[in-house]
Formats: sequence, structure tokens, C-alpha cells
Amino acid sequence: MSAHRDLRISGERLWHTLTETAQFGAIPGTARGMCRLTLAEADVAVRHWFIAACKALGMTIAIDQLGTIRARREGSDPALAPIGIGSHLDTQPTGGRFDGILGVLAGLEVVRTLNEAGIVTRHPIEVIDWTNEEGARFAPAMVASGVFAGEFTLDYALAQKDRDGVTLAEALDHAGFAGPVEPGALPLAAHFELHIEQGPVLEAERLEIGVVEGVQGIRWYDVSVKGQTCHAGTTPMALRRDALHAAARLAIAVDAIGRSDPGQSLSTIGLFQAFPGSRNTAPGEVRMTVDLRHPEVAGLDRMEAALAAQIAALEGETGCTATLSPIWSSPPVRFDPNVIAAIAGATQRLGYTHRAMLSGAGHDSVYTARVAPTGMIFVPCENGISHNVAENITPDEATRGANVLLQAVLDYDASAG
Repeated sequence: MSAHRDLRISGERLWHTLTETAQFGAIPGTARGMCRLTLAEADVAVRHWFIAACKALGMTIAIDQLGTIRARREGSDPALAPIGIGSHLDTQPTGGRFDGILGVLAGLEVVRTLNEAGIVTRHPIEVIDWTNEEGARFAPAMVASGVFAGEFTLDYALAQKDRDGVTLAEALDHAGFAGPVEPGALPLAAHFELHIEQGPVLEAERLEIGVVEGVQGIRWYDVSVKGQTCHAGTTPMALRRDALHAAARLAIAVDAIGRSDPGQSLSTIGLFQAFPGSRNTAPGEVRMTVDLRHPEVAGLDRMEAALAAQIAALEGETGCTATLSPIWSSPPVRFDPNVIAAIAGATQRLGYTHRAMLSGAGHDSVYTARVAPTGMIFVPCENGISHNVAENITPDEATRGANVLLQAVLDYDASAG
């Protein structure tokens, strides 16, 4: 054990790998921007790169029916399930080169380090690229890990369509990543995920590592506000049922709901579309999305009730009608105490400044936590920016996160049954 505790990853090699893979989906004219939508050309390319890199390290590859890639390094005890190091290689349409990607490539670096040191762990180690974590092409987010954990059925996931009407099943077939393995058929002894914070807390507090103890709850809704399309120049204001006016009032109410429990509640409207979309026509319909977040179920319930009440009031005051359709709910998650202890112990031993924290964003670990002991490690990102071409971390931040990952996995491997 003492020899293992002296082990460190190669920060230079990890950074080179991050830079090398950034060629797949790089957005021209940006320093670090990435567009690597699930199973589009760039995602397929980086998947093939990842498989080749893993095979070069002597790992075996299993691909499930949703295209999730599990690269396995064998352990000394064949009776033990693998410890997973998982995240994702897909990105937002205008994302960066670290969100999710750091977690997968740091897992690859952990295996390279173990191979060089000649260390054979008790458990097998699997580096996992979960399909469609972002949900940017196929909603909902984290769909493959969701099927793995039993949140969604396989048929439901395969039937999801992108904006062009292409189903996930069709995209998998076209890309050649419709694997034979049933999701969930291969269990995990634990799941570790290294990720950028995607927020400003660690940087603001000048801390090096976040020991993530859980993830706040998330609820997604589609809202349709319907009024009456009318001519902009001939219909008096008092006689209008302007769907955009009603939707704008609802948007202000949604913002207020997000401010109702300071430090806890969050609300976002990510899409807002008016129809028919003519300059001189008052819109007859507006479609919008609402994202509510809170670390407690009771808080989410209060926010949802407030949203429903605002919609009811809106109908009475504007003459428009509104439909609220829940499309996804991810309850608050608390990670496994033993995995958290391994991450915290490794962080302390390495001498990194740190704090315990909750994740404000969803991750594949939300779902793996339902079926396997799970924990996460955060590193700071510049100005807290993510899902943005300006997303950035430093080589030292990546190195520290990967060292915590390495040491935590080794500690857990030595202690867990």
C-alpha cells in the first residue's frame, strides 16, 4: 500500500491526450471550442481513437446496445466486479474540451500509470465512455447510464429522436456502435467520476479539489402557451391573446421561482420559440423549456407547485392557455460514504486544498449511484464557465484531479470486497 501511495500520473501525458483528442470536433475559430454530438462524425472518430488507445494498453472492449464503451483491465481476483472510471466523450453543440472528456481520459491515464508501475489491482478496472450524457442530440440526458441503472427501458432510449427525426437506434446502426451487450448485464463494484466543477465555487475559494457528496435534484418540463395569431397592425391590444406576451410573463415568474430559496433553488428557460415566427404577426403559440433544480425533494415539489400556480393564473389573466408537460426527473442523490471517504482520504494525503460539495449539474454518476457505490471528484474551471467554447482548466488542475482519482481507486480496491 505504501508503494501505491507514492504513485503519480504523468500530467504531461494526460494533457497531451486531452490536446490530441480535441481535434475530433474542434470548432474552427475558437481556442478550445468543441462540437461532438452523440454518434455524429466527430463522436464516432473519438470513439475509435479511444478503443485503439485502450487496446494498445492490453484492455478488452465491450460495447452495449446503447453504444457505451467499457474498456477493461483485468484484476487479480476474477470473482470481483470491476471498479468503473466513467464519464463521457460527447459535448454540447458549443461546448469545451474538458466537460466529461477529462473523466474518461484521466481513466485512461490511470491505466497507463498502473501498467508502467506493474501494479495489478484486485478488482478489474474499467474505463467507461457513457453514450449521450449531454442529451444535446437525444433527450433526455444521461440516457445510457439511465438504462444501465433501470431508470429508462432500452426500447424507450432507442426510440428517442434528434431534431432531424433520426432515432438513437438508427444513429447507433449508422455509426456501427450498436453493441451486443445488454445494458446492466455487467455489474460494477464501484463508479468513480472525475469532472470539472462547471461552476465558480472552487476557483472563488481558491481550492484545488471538490469532494462531491451528491447531486441536486433536477426536473425538466416542456411548456406550450397558446393564444391566437393575429395581424400586428389591425388587432387592438385589448383584443389580443398574444402567446408571446403570456409566455414572457411566465418567464419572469420562472426566474422568481429560481430565486425563491437563495443558495438552493435554480430555474432556467433554455429554449423559447415563437410561432408562426413572422415579424408582423402576434404569435399564436410559444414553446419553451423549464429546468428546475434543488438539493431536496421538498424544495423541488414547492417549485413545481409554484410553476403550476403561475400557469393557472396566467390563463385567467391573459386568455391564453398553457400546457405543462414533465419530461424528466432526476431526484437528489447522495453518494456512497466509502467512496467519498476514499476520495477525501486521497485528497488529504496528496496535500490538496479541498472542500465537500454538491454538484449542481447532472452526471452519469447520478444513475450509477442507484446500482453501485459511486463518488465524484471536481477540479476548478476558469470563471466557472462550462457548456461554452471558453471552458478551460490548467494542466496542473487536470493533474491534481487525476492523481486523486488514481489514489482513491487504489485505496478502494484494497479495502472493498
